[in-house]
Amino acid sequence: MKQFLKPATRRSFITYAILIAAFIAVEVMVSTGSASNMFKGLLVPFCVYSIAAASLNLTVGILGELSLGQAGFMCIGAYSSAIFSVVTKDTITEAWVRFPIALLIGGIFAALFGVLIGIPVLRLRGDYLAIVTLAFGEIIKNVFAALYVGYDSSGLHFSLTSQGDLNLAPDGKMLINGALGISGTPKDSTFEIGFIVLMISLIVLYNFINSRTGRAVMSVRDNRIAAESIGLNITKFKLITFGLTAFLGGIAGALFSHNLASLQASKFDYNLSILILVFVVLGGIGNIRGSVIAAVILTYLPEVLRSINNYRMLIYSIVLIVMMIFTSNAKIRGFFTASFMRLKGLVFKNKAAKEGD
Repeated sequence: MKQFLKPATRRSFITYAILIAAFIAVEVMVSTGSASNMFKGLLVPFCVYSIAAASLNLTVGILGELSLGQAGFMCIGAYSSAIFSVVTKDTITEAWVRFPIALLIGGIFAALFGVLIGIPVLRLRGDYLAIVTLAFGEIIKNVFAALYVGYDSSGLHFSLTSQGDLNLAPDGKMLINGALGISGTPKDSTFEIGFIVLMISLIVLYNFINSRTGRAVMSVRDNRIAAESIGLNITKFKLITFGLTAFLGGIAGALFSHNLASLQASKFDYNLSILILVFVVLGGIGNIRGSVIAAVILTYLPEVLRSINNYRMLIYSIVLIVMMIFTSNAKIRGFFTASFMRLKGLVFKNKAAKEGD
């Protein structure tokens, strides 16, 4: 099979195979009752953070620009999709119809903001871009935390001061209640849906990276001057990449919001952006599969270590350091890979010898 598949295609197929095997294992654990309630409660967050980290790696690893605004795009996706679901849950009663539309709405709104923000912001580079995108995420969070939105027979009502200024009719309903956020969002997110969305996101990412556009984006990353000299539109390719990152970040936020009974903007602070960037760095910059693995491990690890609270952060820090050394050092990775291949060769050699006897 190797000789018929390109290395990039082979890597993507290996990622899909690992995820499908993990999905089957989790489903078996849940169906047999061997999965704890804590583990089952983390299944949707696994998918959410994996999508967010893999999509951010598109900007950080493939485009080569440092962005800290992923929490802001998730916030836009979460709020826009939650508003749609709350408004339409009495008219579109079938979740399998309503929820995919809500996911798309969350992704589209986040992508629109990504493009609008990207037009002026992507002229910056390095630390300046990181600071501006971080500020964007904080502005979005604070706007939603101060926003009051309601609707009645006369339409939508907005206020940035208090709920009383909306002047809603007796039949009116609140959509966004300031810092209290949105309540009553249908809990449509499930692990099965999250896994499907994650697989689709990875297929989109891998196909984008391996396409002509993806190769052009990587050429911009590797040598901007050379890319400009052959006529590549740097701004266009940056906007496409930034927009796709924002779109998938918005879908992750929509998946996140439909897993909560109450959604507050405070959940999308700068700590979330830093956490997602940590997933990207520790999984390997430019390594989509590594981002997914790091997101799952580093989401699950703090919950597992809660029983040893005194040493939890110490063990977590050690794991972070070890992962960072492993993923950033090619020699160490090569040593472990070579050791694994030698071990695998010995196992198969012994097995063949036994069968020959």
